[in-house]
Amino acid sequence: MDEKKLDDLEGHEDDTRNGGHHTHNEHKEEHHRRKKGQKPTIDDLKKEIHMDEHLIPLEELLARLGTDAASGLSSEEAMRRLQRDGRNAITPPPQTPEIIKFAKNMLGGFSMLLWMGAILCFVAYGVQEASSRGGPLDNLFLGIVLVLVVFITGCFTYSQESKSARIMKSFLKLVPQRTYVMRNGKSKETRVERLVVGDIVDVKFGDRLPADIRIIKCSGFKVDNSSITGESEPQSRSPDSCHENPLESKNLAFYSTNAVEGTCIGVVIKTGDRTVMGRIAQLTGSIQEEKTTLAIEIDHFIMLISIFAVFIGIVFFVVAFVLGYSWLNAFIFLIGIIVANVPEGLLPTVTVPGGWGGGRVGVCLTLTAQRMKAKNCLVRKLEAVETLGSTSVICSDKTGTLTENRMTVAHLWYEGTVHEANRDEDLSDPLRSRRPSSKSWDALARVMGLCNRAVFKENQEHIRIMDRLCNGDASESAILKCFELEVSSVSAFRVKYPKIFEVPFNSTNKYQLSIHQQPDEEGYLLVIKGAPERILDLSTSYLNKNGEEVPVNTEFIKHFNETYAQLGNLGERVLGFAHHVLDPERFPKGCEFDPSVIQRYLKELCFVGLIALIDPPRAAVPQAVAKCRSAGIKVIMVTGDHPLTAKAIGRKVGIISPGVRTVDEIPGADPFTPLSDPSDRPKGIVIHGAELAEMSDQKVDFILANYPEIIFARTSPTQKLRIVEGCQRAGLVVAVTGDGVNDAPALRKANIGIAMGITGSEVSKQAASMILLDDNFASIVTAVEEGRLVFDNLKKTIAYALTANIPELIPFLFYIIMNIPLPLGAIAIIIICVGTDIVPAISLAYEKAECDIMARPPRDQHKDRLASHTLIYQSYAQIGMLESAAGFLTYFVVMGENGFSPVKANSYGQDWGYAERKQLEYMCYTAWFVSIVVAQWADLMICRTRRNSFFEAGMSNPYFFFALLSETALAIFLAYFPGLSHIILFSGLRFEWLFVPFSFSLIIFVYDHFRKLFIRRYPGCWVERETLY
Repeated sequence: MDEKKLDDLEGHEDDTRNGGHHTHNEHKEEHHRRKKGQKPTIDDLKKEIHMDEHLIPLEELLARLGTDAASGLSSEEAMRRLQRDGRNAITPPPQTPEIIKFAKNMLGGFSMLLWMGAILCFVAYGVQEASSRGGPLDNLFLGIVLVLVVFITGCFTYSQESKSARIMKSFLKLVPQRTYVMRNGKSKETRVERLVVGDIVDVKFGDRLPADIRIIKCSGFKVDNSSITGESEPQSRSPDSCHENPLESKNLAFYSTNAVEGTCIGVVIKTGDRTVMGRIAQLTGSIQEEKTTLAIEIDHFIMLISIFAVFIGIVFFVVAFVLGYSWLNAFIFLIGIIVANVPEGLLPTVTVPGGWGGGRVGVCLTLTAQRMKAKNCLVRKLEAVETLGSTSVICSDKTGTLTENRMTVAHLWYEGTVHEANRDEDLSDPLRSRRPSSKSWDALARVMGLCNRAVFKENQEHIRIMDRLCNGDASESAILKCFELEVSSVSAFRVKYPKIFEVPFNSTNKYQLSIHQQPDEEGYLLVIKGAPERILDLSTSYLNKNGEEVPVNTEFIKHFNETYAQLGNLGERVLGFAHHVLDPERFPKGCEFDPSVIQRYLKELCFVGLIALIDPPRAAVPQAVAKCRSAGIKVIMVTGDHPLTAKAIGRKVGIISPGVRTVDEIPGADPFTPLSDPSDRPKGIVIHGAELAEMSDQKVDFILANYPEIIFARTSPTQKLRIVEGCQRAGLVVAVTGDGVNDAPALRKANIGIAMGITGSEVSKQAASMILLDDNFASIVTAVEEGRLVFDNLKKTIAYALTANIPELIPFLFYIIMNIPLPLGAIAIIIICVGTDIVPAISLAYEKAECDIMARPPRDQHKDRLASHTLIYQSYAQIGMLESAAGFLTYFVVMGENGFSPVKANSYGQDWGYAERKQLEYMCYTAWFVSIVVAQWADLMICRTRRNSFFEAGMSNPYFFFALLSETALAIFLAYFPGLSHIILFSGLRFEWLFVPFSFSLIIFVYDHFRKLFIRRYPGCWVERETLY
């Protein structure tokens, strides 16, 4: 009956899903919000988590929650709380209707400009039809082509689902399905969403935590908190509170994290959206994605083109009206001029963000994405490719991105000396990696191999030892590999020392021990490892340089502390090792061991050494960080790990430069003290999450502005988001890396979020714009170079495409002003924009980077625009005018050679009939069209580079030659293929007429070659300022 009542409630809980216990004020606020149907605001979600459930005594907490640790809640009370608080589930965001998503793709951004052009074409055709019978069909054809271009491109790039919905589905995958709960004094299995605050739950290794719980009792319980806090090591749990920060406290376990070891019984303190995971999910869904820099540039480009087109159209509408044209003809001219300024061919070649947040994938960025995938960068949101090229700061996670995400033995301390661990393996001669034998080393190695629960997975003998997969936690796996590499086969070694008894590690004892039978000696061997200070406390002797046991003395303790501190300052995790041979009379062969009895003999241990482990930096990262510096990109480490570990890795990879002192290393230094000379301020700073939580936004901004080398350690999800927002307030373009659920809000807020492909959670991948397939920071730098290259190549594509607008526009203007026959028809314009120019424009996407691409600083978003005044000036006023001159000269030559003067009705006394005039008109259309094609050859050549010579680019782009051939072949086909003349209104030309545009093509090429030479010879000169785009 109770289960049925609980099931019946599930249909009535959509508006009441926030579960969890509150303080008195929080409860009132939550009740007030729930009453009004309100949800927590984004500012509420950004606040640090404040709670006291982990601080107060357990008895007080159980009384507050109205529950009993032995019997749990009654079914009636559970049902009442479920009705009050709602299901233990994360609330999904509102879904965007598919028709709206489709409309965003069809009507947004650049598409809108083409839609306006198409509408104007249809209007012009309708006006002509209404005013005269059998008007020309040019405008109708042009309008249809524009509609087809937009529709086909929009359908091709129709997005699958809104990103927020995908992210929420990823969160829901993390939710466990069933759990064991104590109800009415009996343990029963139930669905997780039926849990309520005060329930007593039973969790074992392999389970996902069903809610935020406080530990009542546990046995060897460890959880993987990496999705919440970013900590790479499994964290042990215990009933005792150890920290005011709930994320740091060991007596709490969080919703959807994994139990990796042991068992526990806990009381539910928060459910649903009020859990830590629920807050992250809500925060991620509430954050509005930043508009990509390319979207901003495309909007700017559309504005420039639209203003120019409308301005020129209105000017010549007035001019035509003044020259005596009717208002109807003047209006037709206005429409023709505006449409001639629309670069129809750019839509399929350039990524065009939608006006309401939608996005459109262009060919150029698709090609770039394919190249990036080959370099281990999978782009999910193609508009963000260019954003990466504009990046001025990278906020990078540590574990797995800067480091290998593989714990490794770095140093060993025995015989009073620190030894570097061997990580180089010679597969042809495994004995070369073995460490020379000594009594002290043999004793340490013996404990390494025996006091270790990790084992290699099967069938990996052919794989390098350091690359083998293990069953066991990260630290023990690292020690296992070190033994296998430097000693011998661990499996064969363990056979010689059978394990008789074991005490697993727990947070109270801070050690792990095992007892083994010795092969050749009497007495069992006890081996132990754990926290160094704990192992030293249990030791009465140590092994000296000769391998002899000598009593622990003051000198040894001093040396131990110095070594421990030295290794700790390197950011390494240090473990102590000891052994003891048990008395064979007290523990004869075959006896049973009692943990309480064994503990009495733990005061007689012999300390054998220390082992220091670290997650080492990736080999390519230091060079990548240095490359970022030379490119003007600031690299900030943001990690959940300990500050000492973070700083040690930061120094190794170059985030903290060699010789740079951080603020914490200078006694009495205040990071916020104003200095008369800013150069006196330390360059580096390490900020703990607890310190960051107390800082105002102004102080965060001060840190980001005044310290070039920054590490944030022990950060929470909201703090990482604050760091991103601080960088954006400073006007920086921010790239953020992350792999855990805790990184999702920052990934979504950043200008470009970068998730990890190997270790990354599904949530982080869905929140990000790009995924690193190899989890390597060095791949980001490669992607930055590709991002800069794509911006350069988009500029080249736009410069190439815009140039043809002028020779398409000028004929209309001369037709209006000088009343000459129209040199270029609308169909020819269509063929140029969506025919001959498409392949050459795409070929520019394959251009290689120029030499200065990673030597220059990130582009200034306010000055270095996609469609800058220099690009417009270069395309329109220089190259475009030269192409127009080529067209006019060819036009007049064709006219003259056919005995016709364009400015006279009858030339040279000839009698011209209508058919002859139309044939000559089609020939002039062809002549102008071919002139543009030939001149565009040179334009394509000069657009390949912005600063370098064409000859420096050389043969690096094979698609360039294909583009030239395809453009030429299409022009020849259209001009000379029989039967097309009546369809496209073209007519064949005599070969000698082509020498006219050839000469102009050569002039364009030579002029631009010397322009670039001048720019290279005289950097910063007037020519560079006015013509370098």
